[in-house]
Amino acid sequence: MEPQSINTDITSIGYALKAPAPYGIDHKLQSFSKEDIVTALEKIVDVKSLFEKKNLFNLVEMLTRLARPTGKKNFLVFKNNKYVNVLTENIAFFYIKYESSVIMCFDKQEYFVKHSLEQIQHDLPEKQFFRINRQYLINFNAVKEVEHYFARKLLVNPVFPIKEKLLVSKEKVSEFLNWLDDR
Repeated sequence: MEPQSINTDITSIGYALKAPAPYGIDHKLQSFSKEDIVTALEKIVDVKSLFEKKNLFNLVEMLTRLARPTGKKNFLVFKNNKYVNVLTENIAFFYIKYESSVIMCFDKQEYFVKHSLEQIQHDLPEKQFFRINRQYLINFNAVKEVEHYFARKLLVNPVFPIKEKLLVSKEKVSEFLNWLDDR
């Protein structure tokens, strides 16, 4: 639509909104003139061309990504000469054992996984799993309680007892507490 094609009789339209920001598209309650509409449309064209020039995003692609489910739904594991799918929702945490990644399920079954903990972390939804330290990636539903520990660390008590202490490194304490609170 060309700005010149706008009907000059805009007083019957009413009021427009005007934004204070430089790339705002004029939205503060006030009556407006033809020049205001032309300026607003020019800003829209400028912003659109800025995104196209910089190739910042494609709206359709972005909406498709947002609609896509996030996170891996299951992991294929090999145990007792069989391949088994372990649902992500059944996983309490991942940890490192003998330099391999291991799944610990809520039913206390363990499975070795061929992926690194870093790859697994990337594949899982951030809201559901958190990397508390270099060795553990824990499910939100596996956290029973958290308590302060020596040297400004946190001790995570899972919903079932385990031999090891699940410690949140002091560098990740505030990020971990924010993750717990972000529900």
